[in-house]
Amino acid sequence: MRFDYLLIKRLNLLSILTILLTGCMVGPDFHKPPPPPVHKYTNAPLPHKTTSIPDEGHKGKSQYFLMGRDVPAEWWHLFKSPQLDYLIRKGIANNPNLEAAIAALRQSQELLQYQISSTMFPLITGQFSPERQRFSSAGFGNQFPPVVFNLFNASVNVTYTLDIFGGLRRQIESARAQVDYQRFQVEAAYLTLTSNIVTTAMTIASLRGQIAATEDLIHFQDNVLTIVNKQYKLGGASALDVDTQKSQVESTRATLPPLQQNLAKAEHALAVLTGEFPSEAMIPKFSFNKIDLPGNLPVSIPSNLVQQRPDIRASEALMAVASAKVGVATANLYPQFTINPSYGWTNDVLGTLLQGQNVIWNYGGTVMQTIFDAGALRSQQKAAVDAFQQAWAQYRQTVLVAFQNVADVLRALQHDAETLKAQRAAEIAARDGLKITQQQYYLGGVSYLALLIAQRQYQLTRISRIQVEGQRYVDTAALFAAVGGGWWNRGCCNTYALMHQKGKPYGQW
Repeated sequence: MRFDYLLIKRLNLLSILTILLTGCMVGPDFHKPPPPPVHKYTNAPLPHKTTSIPDEGHKGKSQYFLMGRDVPAEWWHLFKSPQLDYLIRKGIANNPNLEAAIAALRQSQELLQYQISSTMFPLITGQFSPERQRFSSAGFGNQFPPVVFNLFNASVNVTYTLDIFGGLRRQIESARAQVDYQRFQVEAAYLTLTSNIVTTAMTIASLRGQIAATEDLIHFQDNVLTIVNKQYKLGGASALDVDTQKSQVESTRATLPPLQQNLAKAEHALAVLTGEFPSEAMIPKFSFNKIDLPGNLPVSIPSNLVQQRPDIRASEALMAVASAKVGVATANLYPQFTINPSYGWTNDVLGTLLQGQNVIWNYGGTVMQTIFDAGALRSQQKAAVDAFQQAWAQYRQTVLVAFQNVADVLRALQHDAETLKAQRAAEIAARDGLKITQQQYYLGGVSYLALLIAQRQYQLTRISRIQVEGQRYVDTAALFAAVGGGWWNRGCCNTYALMHQKGKPYGQW
């Protein structure tokens, strides 16, 4: 089998010209935006630590703000709750939103590979066409009888678009940036999942504490009602006193169903976060007595925040996508060059098809340039530029919101500690006041109205203290999420450490 030397020589020359001609890319080259020129999160100075709360144990200790300290990848371990760790492992393994994000990442990787394969390499196809024909000489005056013969054609065809102005490479650049976007979407889904599990667990612990406090108050008020009933039978209290105490007991009891409903909703939400049906999930009975409050709180340097927040990195990747599309739209304004050589054999006998005298070949190409489109391509390019401006504005908004999140939670943690300290003092005072008022009432030293006021005050201060306590835990978890969650410390593979997670087979739960 002999290949045509001249054809090969010309193809080699064409390949060299292709390499020389594909050296430029029109359109803008994307550059990472510089970090914002700010050096602190709030205009008020950040204290070294929060206020400590006496008589609160580990829940009342000071929390230290460590500027520049890195966030651990599994930051939830700082709460020292095996139950919480178990639920997060389950959520990472089963949460459908995380599975969907990982599947979208895999899809974007395959689309990138498709883009590279379909644009940077020639398309080579093989063709074999056996035919049997009957030829008639009627058009030539029937000079010879009809002829029946076979015809065999075999060829290799090559199609390749020359990327002279870089439009195809810009498409690859866009697809690669889309992979980055999906990768940070996975990180965002991972961070959202873990932080939601933590905050939901803290909400459950707070609601359980509020329910327990309310049940204790109901028990206390039932005891008071028993005493008032005895006093009424002995003539020491009026029927109005009995009815008023009954009303107080029932009013307090009426606050239980809303708390229980909120607890049920939180447990249902936690079940869904871990990929289970509410009817099948076994939710631990979280309690703040078994959850530690992290004492050391890492705070990222403001200039590093833009590299650590997954939402900022995802927004940056969308800017890169938009920038590459400007290049694609710009390249479309210029001529498009395509080459399509072919090499093959034709013969009427299959056995001798590949002999040298049967070789056929051709080489050629096309140059296409839009002459008139009423400004369509130019408008498309301007629209791509506007889309990039939109992506840039959205990126800046994402950065601003990220800094707002960190500033809000830093101030919240300071105020939580101060509020908890004041609320704890108010609770102690209300509890002591209730004891004194109760003793005085039994001795006839104060009116029944004074006892009711003391009961109500203690109820409000105790439940408020539990609510503030829970909010302090929630805001602590929010800080870890606000500074990025430490995804960059999960090892060399980062997101790809999650890639072993295969989704459920199609049609299965």
